[in-house]
Amino acid sequence: MPGKRNKSGAQDHYPATATHDEAALGDLPDLIRQWAQELGFQEIGITDTQLGEDGKHLKQWLAAGYQGEMTFMGAHGDKRIQPDALVEGTRRLISVRMDYLPAQDNPLQVLQDRERAYISRYALGRDYHKLIRKRLAQLAKRIDEAVSGYHYRAFVDSAPVLERAVARNAGMGWIGKNTMLLNRRAGSFFFLGEIFTDAPIPLSEPHRTEHCGRCSACLDICPTQAFVGPYQLDARRCISYLTIELKGAIPTELRAAMGNRVFGCDDCQLVCPWNRFSRATAETDFSPRHQLDNSTLAELFLWDEATFLRNTEGSAIRRAGYESWLRNLAVGLGNAPTTIPVVEALRQRADHPSPLVREHVQWALSRHGVG
Repeated sequence: MPGKRNKSGAQDHYPATATHDEAALGDLPDLIRQWAQELGFQEIGITDTQLGEDGKHLKQWLAAGYQGEMTFMGAHGDKRIQPDALVEGTRRLISVRMDYLPAQDNPLQVLQDRERAYISRYALGRDYHKLIRKRLAQLAKRIDEAVSGYHYRAFVDSAPVLERAVARNAGMGWIGKNTMLLNRRAGSFFFLGEIFTDAPIPLSEPHRTEHCGRCSACLDICPTQAFVGPYQLDARRCISYLTIELKGAIPTELRAAMGNRVFGCDDCQLVCPWNRFSRATAETDFSPRHQLDNSTLAELFLWDEATFLRNTEGSAIRRAGYESWLRNLAVGLGNAPTTIPVVEALRQRADHPSPLVREHVQWALSRHGVG
């Protein structure tokens, strides 16, 4: 079973392991793929702990300040770029992916209707962390039962892991110009997770080529021009950062460009030619909840905090918090057509207790020429 981080925060590690029959280890990759598919994963790959060039890229990105308020990106020393420093004794990383795009979804139609709220497609259903972590634990248990004596630890966006680089090294795609992992058979609408282990499982062939070519659609479409260049994202301008990670006021000069995007942004994925190969998820937990795929900005803006907490229970949207939720919706309403529902919704929050919310509401009302 996956190990647990000790409560003191001290570095975790694996104890010494026994020697096992090489033939048994050699059969593991095919067995892991079979078990992973049975557990709902679409693909797995296996890689070692080497992330040298990616570590250099990360350090340059941090030095440029592109992380903004995401101090956690540089808070763990070399553990993010050295998996065997994160969990001592790690020899292999098993990378998995799971599709999340809802069936019968029309994200472009929502984006074009400026009175509707656009929420990144990964956040429409239940939070993926618990579901994937549970499946990874089940996968690790099966591996342990097949070849006992080794140790496994599962991560799902819950530790300092360069998961896209790990997935690329495990043969599951290449990192595109939009910094997303792209897969020739599945596009980029999928979650990633990892199992760290000290078992010397045979490696997958890494993905050594990229297939973006001369295409720059993702760079050109970005509403806030967050891409400094190919493979370089200034998170401080990214709508996902602005609506989720940023806790203060959204820079005034970026608000109009945000349109109706109130939690995350998918533009650089929606325009990517490789996403014509994306497949709808079979996981019912990822299906939209509370009509979040087709709600108006005004409807969502009038949720009180109790309604927000109830309707976002077990949802990734909780990460933003209620105050930021209202802030984001106020910006969306400021960019919406001037209609009675839009203006009345804003006026109902004009005296909100939060200075942050009030400031964004006043900005939005001024956009409609009313006070």
